[in-house]
Amino acid sequence: MAHIHEKIDFTVAIFIVYDAKVLVIHHRKLGKWLPLGGHIELDEDPEQAAIREAKEESGLDVELLGERPPTTSPGTRALIAPRFLDIHRISDTHEHIGMIYWARPRMVSQANANPVLAVGEHHDIRWCSQEDLEKLSPPMTDAVKWYCHQALKEFSQ
Repeated sequence: MAHIHEKIDFTVAIFIVYDAKVLVIHHRKLGKWLPLGGHIELDEDPEQAAIREAKEESGLDVELLGERPPTTSPGTRALIAPRFLDIHRISDTHEHIGMIYWARPRMVSQANANPVLAVGEHHDIRWCSQEDLEKLSPPMTDAVKWYCHQALKEFSQ
């Protein structure tokens, strides 16, 4: 998707955990190991964007994890809060505000072990254990690895 604003955009990152493994992709354009994710489009909220991106990039239907406060008045819809927020520079003149979600597959089946690769966007997609994250080539950035470890830790509790 094209940038909504020349200086800043809102994005989602989805760390999907299943069977003590986190799903990561090797991004074709960036050449990095990352979680699933992308831009929030103008006609959707962050939850919708996260669910859409997970489906588009892996074929998985996911359930976002987190707390949804009660709705307080008509016309208000409470959203699941992201687990973390960050802001990261994309270029000298553009940044992304990232909403970072934990998720799990809705249907636990053999199909979850073989997510679908979005060939136009990724070189590879795989489930990684804590140990697998250390063996990726090229190496995953420390920041992304921290989120992966945190998601795995919180899912195991």
